[in-house]
Amino acid sequence: MKKLLTLSALILFSYSLSAQVDSVSKMGNDLFKKGSSLFSKKSSSAKLSTDEIVSGLKEALSLGAQKSGDKLSATDGFFKDAAVKILLPKQIRDVENKMRMLGMGKLVDDAELSLNRAAEDASKSAAPIFLSAIKQMTVTDALNILKGADTAATGYLRKTTTPQLTDAFMPVIETSLKKFDAAKYWNQVFTNYNRFSKDPVDTDINSYVTSKALDGVFYYVAQEELTIRKDPAARVTDILKKVFAN
Repeated sequence: MKKLLTLSALILFSYSLSAQVDSVSKMGNDLFKKGSSLFSKKSSSAKLSTDEIVSGLKEALSLGAQKSGDKLSATDGFFKDAAVKILLPKQIRDVENKMRMLGMGKLVDDAELSLNRAAEDASKSAAPIFLSAIKQMTVTDALNILKGADTAATGYLRKTTTPQLTDAFMPVIETSLKKFDAAKYWNQVFTNYNRFSKDPVDTDINSYVTSKALDGVFYYVAQEELTIRKDPAARVTDILKKVFAN
């Protein structure tokens, strides 16, 4: 009788242990499935479609172009910003002190101010040209930009828009230079400069200011791009957050 009770107890214990093992195994499987599901969802959310990449980069470029144009087209956008201020050509700067000593300081200052005012005036034309180029961006362009350097998007704009920007800026610069009497100051400065220079200069004022104005525009597009790439707070839309976080 005693042996029978012992045998029964062992059978019950084995059954109980087996049930516990099955329960633990089932819990482990359930946890594994849940973990796999979560991991799968996380991986899925981290993936970017090509449409999202293109959309995100277009938005970043559009934002940078608009901010750059707004900043530089404001009064003193060029003139009071040391990073982009248009200085007189090097030939003039080399003898600027001498010209000031000869009483031509105001002439030099007026000439420099007028160049920057013309660039500020022309910068209003930049954003629409940028936006037109951005619309033409292909998937290949977008992938190259995303994998490229920190200013790859700006490089793309410089490559695709410089001819159009130059064509658009040149007549505006020319009109602005006349409006701000830059051509008059420019001619006076160089006339006086050539009086005591062994190497007379005849510089194309329109080309000079256009080139410097475009340098300033691209400088600030690049700054905006760097900010969006590196500062999460600058990613002001969901698509920017998703693309540049990845």
